[in-house]
Amino acid sequence: MRPFAFVPWTWRDPVSPGRGAGARDVGDPTLDADRLDSARADEQASADLAGYDVEATDGGIGKIDEATYDVGSSYLVVDTGPWIFGRKVLLPAGTVDRIDHDARAVYVDRTKDQIKDSPEYDKGTFDTPEYREQVGDYYAASYRDAPST
Repeated sequence: MRPFAFVPWTWRDPVSPGRGAGARDVGDPTLDADRLDSARADEQASADLAGYDVEATDGGIGKIDEATYDVGSSYLVVDTGPWIFGRKVLLPAGTVDRIDHDARAVYVDRTKDQIKDSPEYDKGTFDTPEYREQVGDYYAASYRDAPST
């Protein structure tokens, strides 16, 4: 059974993108809601994931070209380089399992094949509601249909 419901366009750990030394978890009782929201915004704004390597569950897939932290619509654009003929892919923030800032790497919980088979990224339409729904549905299905580990 999965530990949580998959939400495609939302970071799993709201402070994860900019998580640094001293960052506290959402459940930390020493943070009240207002201070936590402020900490999240500050840390997310300071995190620039462009250039980070992206690792699928079975190996590297490329480097981050762009990352956004918009509430409810966060994503990564990954340049796959020669791995799939220079194709870029859009990964919803919900696919990110963890970020290692020291190694400049982002780990996603999808396989290379799942990412390769994702809907084609089109710079001209990637921000339309229809495309977002298509990509969100694809990754939600791949999460739902994957065997439990």
